[in-house]
Amino acid sequence: QVQLVESGGGLVQAGESLRLSCATSGIFSSINYMSWHRQTPGNQRELVATTDASGNTNYAVSVKGRFAISRDSAKNTVTLQMNSLKPEDTAVYYCNVGARNFVGNLISYWGQGTQVTVSS
Repeated sequence: QVQLVESGGGLVQAGESLRLSCATSGIFSSINYMSWHRQTPGNQRELVATTDASGNTNYAVSVKGRFAISRDSAKNTVTLQMNSLKPEDTAVYYCNVGARNFVGNLISYWGQGTQVTVSS
């Protein structure tokens, strides 16, 4: 079983920055991808940024150039640096990790979510 603990959400003004962190713990063979998603009321959860085991990254068009995802493979943590925040970035942000168990199955795990609110 894998547990994810997120931190770093809060209330900021437009143009400011926030840094989200997600710590992974538990029993697993390896971590494949580490991602951040977000969701607003009444809408589907959307992918914000993702990084794979090789360190390749991918971003939603809406955050490209403003957000940066990074992972510390030794500590099994992933962070999301969010700069130049806009009111439309307001959402609950979720950490998502794909971890392999010891028989090779890739299992997706989710954090509990952290609220990010950007005021105009």
